[in-house]
Amino acid sequence: MSLSPEQIQIIKATVPVLQEHGATITTVFYKNMLAAHPELNAVFNTSNQINGHQPRALAGALFAYASNIDNLGALGPAVELICHKHASLYIQPEQYKIVGKFLLEAMGEVLGDALTPEIHDAWATAYWMLANLMIQREGDLYKQADGWTDFRDFRISKKVPESSEITSFYLEPVDGKPLPKFQPGQYISVQVFVPGLNYPQTRQYSLSDAPRSEYYRISVRKELGLNPAEPDSKSHPGYVSNILHDAINQGDQIKVSHPFGDFYNKEPESSRPVVLLAAGVGLTPLLSMLNTIVSTPSASAGRKIHFIHGARTAGARAFRDHVQSLKEKLPGLQATYFTSKPTAEEMQGKDYDFAGRIDLSKLDDKDLYFDEPTAEYYVCGPDSFMADIKRALVAKGVSADRIKMELFGTGGVPA
Repeated sequence: MSLSPEQIQIIKATVPVLQEHGATITTVFYKNMLAAHPELNAVFNTSNQINGHQPRALAGALFAYASNIDNLGALGPAVELICHKHASLYIQPEQYKIVGKFLLEAMGEVLGDALTPEIHDAWATAYWMLANLMIQREGDLYKQADGWTDFRDFRISKKVPESSEITSFYLEPVDGKPLPKFQPGQYISVQVFVPGLNYPQTRQYSLSDAPRSEYYRISVRKELGLNPAEPDSKSHPGYVSNILHDAINQGDQIKVSHPFGDFYNKEPESSRPVVLLAAGVGLTPLLSMLNTIVSTPSASAGRKIHFIHGARTAGARAFRDHVQSLKEKLPGLQATYFTSKPTAEEMQGKDYDFAGRIDLSKLDDKDLYFDEPTAEYYVCGPDSFMADIKRALVAKGVSADRIKMELFGTGGVPA
């Protein structure tokens, strides 16, 4: 199924309409679809439905798709990102039929007579052209999972506080089978039942340790705002993180997906210099990379590695002692810590290196390897942080292909 030249022009002509009405269309879409198919609440993030992030993200994706309808190659990275997330949720081809039906119906409900039969048909064709592409890619990802094609039961073998905000969960498969190796930087989906909603919710969490066959580890920040005793609260960002912190204990079981994700270190054994830049809980995939890299011969031989982390306070910073212990063993490893709001008890030079948010201008260029044409930069944290870091790196002559960023959020299209 492909678009005719006339349909391509129709799609492009609807770009201003999506710019004006896209969020309204997607809000109606989610409302109607989830009312008719409540089982899909287990797939979609209810918090992001409440706060409007999900409809806005989908509206942005539709806008980007329409804007690039004659140059879909430009959306390749975004499609890959979304397909990995879909695979971690075990999205099935029949669910695309449901989404397509309610999306087109929402367009009709919002646009009325402005959605002519020609526009409807063009968008139906465009939707299925993209859907079939994603179904095929997700099918490839499922084949690579070696038979792990549905959520699997895991037991919490350990629950370890890492900071005032972050706790690690060690996850062992109930069936006792060895776990497949993942790429350092990838994530799993975790599904738990939410009593206040009366249905499960699923979230993606980066694996925070090097690959091991006996367990996976995730390190989860408790997202403030949700009181599990008051499930009717609308002003919260985190159902699952709060349940993990407050209600899930050692010995309890949760459901876990196969690891997925397109943000990872492809060659941890390389000798190329590497800079790992993280803000807040964004350190988790970078810690997986670091723990993998430091076990390689190139690290022991002095590979240049710089781990840079920003946290609100030193007390909120996870894994500092662990990173410092690695630093003492490896001659090429540097670590730099920024603290944006240090407490009165926290001392510069002892608890952190620099006050404020991460600012690369405070570091020597040679410690960021700007003179090394093969140096790689991995960045994870809030969107604004990643955008700022990328601009700073590019301004120093780092080519975009050497800058890798993790894009989670609600599945929107990266800029």
